[in-house]
Amino acid sequence: MIPILIITLYFLVLILISKLTTGKGDNSTFFTANRQSPWYLVAFGMIGASLSGVTFISVPGWVEGKQFSYMQMVFGYMLGYFIIANVLLPLYYRLNLVSIYGYLKKRYGPNAYLTGSSFFLLSRMLGSAFRLYIVALVLQILVFDAMGLPFWVAVVTTIGLIWLYTRKGGIATIIYTDTLQTLFMLLALGFSFYYLHQMIQPEQGFISYIQTHPWSKTFFWDDFGLDSRHFIKQFTGGMFIAIAMTGLDQDMMQKNLTCRNLGDARKNMFWFALCLLPVNLLFLMLGIYLYDYAAIAGLSASGDSLFAAVAFSENMPVWIGVVFLLGLVAAAYSSADSALAAMTTSFCVDILQMKNTESAKSVTTRKRIHILISVVLALFVILFRYVVSENVIQEIFTVATFTYGPLLGLYAFGLFTKLEVNDKYIPIAAIAAPLISLLFYFKGEQWLGYNFSFELLPLNGGLMFLGLLLLSKRKTHL
Repeated sequence: MIPILIITLYFLVLILISKLTTGKGDNSTFFTANRQSPWYLVAFGMIGASLSGVTFISVPGWVEGKQFSYMQMVFGYMLGYFIIANVLLPLYYRLNLVSIYGYLKKRYGPNAYLTGSSFFLLSRMLGSAFRLYIVALVLQILVFDAMGLPFWVAVVTTIGLIWLYTRKGGIATIIYTDTLQTLFMLLALGFSFYYLHQMIQPEQGFISYIQTHPWSKTFFWDDFGLDSRHFIKQFTGGMFIAIAMTGLDQDMMQKNLTCRNLGDARKNMFWFALCLLPVNLLFLMLGIYLYDYAAIAGLSASGDSLFAAVAFSENMPVWIGVVFLLGLVAAAYSSADSALAAMTTSFCVDILQMKNTESAKSVTTRKRIHILISVVLALFVILFRYVVSENVIQEIFTVATFTYGPLLGLYAFGLFTKLEVNDKYIPIAAIAAPLISLLFYFKGEQWLGYNFSFELLPLNGGLMFLGLLLLSKRKTHL
């Protein structure tokens, strides 16, 4: 009963925030928050949206096999965020965009516009489904199994509650709910780490304990061809993942575009990036404590099941389970709620190309699309019950290398060349690039003696760039 009570109280708070922040509930509020969001709230809330429930569970569970190699990707993120702040954000503000894919229409034409938004919708739908799958799975184990209810009930309940508090205010509500949810996530992380340190009681301080632990190795320089943990692969992959999954993603950029001006959006990006470094490091350090405590307590859990197994183990106080559940739900929902709003925005603005967004008909259409996307997302999460492997964060980044690659190539070609491209052939290039990348992913070691990892994303983007170059005309873009 305690998990049900926690979730119920938590969502009552979110619904209250929704009531206070909805305003008129029009499309301008839903899509852009009337461009009045305080940058510091956006920055803080983006931490939770960026990390999600997958980070909360999968990153600590990753330590056993990957050690601290994930930090190499995080360092790559920092360079990616710098590029976003100084290249992409000025472009989006100069064009006064609601959907960032409006740039593709201005640069190439309607086919590129629809291609870009379609790849975003596919990418974000898959990514959000992966993230929510983890939360629904944990809720199933902790709550719904005891009640004799099937997995799909956990999924529908989870997504239904998100729809409920975002249905009117959209991004205007999310700016505030994400701030609260990020706070809960960070408190859960800090309390869990502190308590496990007290339980294990290492002779040295926690810094020395982590530094001398065999799993704390961070930088990997051996076997560039076959080791996916190599620094160059991880750093480069991290940089391009940040550019693609943040800078070319309507979900993350929609929050930035609610800031009052470009200066505020840049401050938001700077502080958001700076905060991610210690937060990700703390998640990895927590992973060591979780595994070491599990060994002491005789628990056999690992990977994505590790954190929950420790939090709800026999010798743990009830409040640790409460903290874990709050942190998990907060982390997951701060990512999923903005994804629903962003996909609704992109579908309405890009696919349906709403003209008068404030008409009664447009508001009704937006509400229906919001419901439709919620239903489709639920179906994907239920499907993943049968196809997802043990560590979900690996799955998310792998899928992203294929779905975000065409977007990376489209923007790079548009920004760094002045060549015109025959717009009608762009969808063909956007499909061909990830298919070729897929061949490298499965056959790279056999053909080239090289194991491709997250660097498939720039490869995919490069293939898209090459395809656009082959399709280009010699007339310069005005």
